[in-house]
Amino acid sequence: MQHTMWKLDNVIKNYDWGTKTALSTLFNIDNPNNQPQAEIWMGAHPAGVSTAITTDGKQIKLDQLIAKNPQQILGEQTCKNYPALPYLFKVLSAQEPLSIQVHPELSKAKLGYAKENQLGIAIDSAQRNYKDPNHKPELIYALTPFLAMNGFRPIAEIISLFTELNIQSLNELVQAFQKNQTDEGLSQFFHGILILNNQVKQQAISELLEKIQNKTETLFAVIKHMAIKYPNDSGLFSPLILNVVQLKPQQAMFLKAQTPHAYLSGTGLEIMASSDNVLRAGLTNKHIDINELFNNTTFHSIPANQLLTTAIKENNKIDFPVPVNDFAFEIINSDENIRHEKTISAEILFCITGEITLSTSKDTFTIKAGESVFIADCAKTFSYQGHGQLARAFNH
Repeated sequence: MQHTMWKLDNVIKNYDWGTKTALSTLFNIDNPNNQPQAEIWMGAHPAGVSTAITTDGKQIKLDQLIAKNPQQILGEQTCKNYPALPYLFKVLSAQEPLSIQVHPELSKAKLGYAKENQLGIAIDSAQRNYKDPNHKPELIYALTPFLAMNGFRPIAEIISLFTELNIQSLNELVQAFQKNQTDEGLSQFFHGILILNNQVKQQAISELLEKIQNKTETLFAVIKHMAIKYPNDSGLFSPLILNVVQLKPQQAMFLKAQTPHAYLSGTGLEIMASSDNVLRAGLTNKHIDINELFNNTTFHSIPANQLLTTAIKENNKIDFPVPVNDFAFEIINSDENIRHEKTISAEILFCITGEITLSTSKDTFTIKAGESVFIADCAKTFSYQGHGQLARAFNH
């Protein structure tokens, strides 16, 4: 191959929950139309393919580049295990809450995708649950203070919160949950909240907002903020049911498949299996398929103090281990010393801060904050030098 490293020109997604200033503040990225800039996609997912640029300025879509030489670019092991680049790397910047959602595990994603294809549901249809046949475990790494919900609270905690607020419209549901404090009881309680008829739901939301009016804790501030955009959404009860997690910059959190979660505010790096499958549970005007949602949700509590990923520091690198092989993620601190790394797979390196020069035996690029490169597995090694910080995405 003539080249083994390419600079990436990445797709920016202008979802309405995105921020208008964070990407320009952090990475000097232009926003000429003053639109919400929610995500930068780095990878080869069909919904947002990066463009690979050679040192002499030639351009090709990353998926086309990989298709020309899959084994050399992805590596022999990756080609055996995956049909394409197995991860999608993003910068995510949220000003408003994203929808409460779960992602399917692999076998259910394959079945759901095939079923919806068989039914003739267009891939871009609003009624479509499965955009691809893949699972979507993911990791979020905070660049700024980052607020999220992830996983069900311990059952006793959920019951305590609802008991404290004493929302009369929900008494029957809460009492039934008190009598059945199991995963099954949690499933029935969550289902009951989601299917409240409109009149009861409106009454319960009114009671909720009245009860928390003078409460200032983060949990209740989150609900109040959600209510501005989604005043009639049963998702307003979700912070009482799900863990509310505050990540400090440089902290990370893994989100398992089949676990309800939502990002609420902040900017971070997100890496995931290459999928865009989302099953929504609230805080959205989009399609909600409750049956499919519950078929893809694991009803099991996890304490909030078990959610953050324990970082492993070694010399100038920080690794954030994940329990999947589709992707891996680490932070590299760079300085004036030239350092060398072996390629583990096809890799994407994103410059978080500073200006860093990256070289393979065939190509050299200098990238600054907000820029990224793609390195083929066949490069075997790359070097880096310059003051700054890199995020490294790859797979096992």
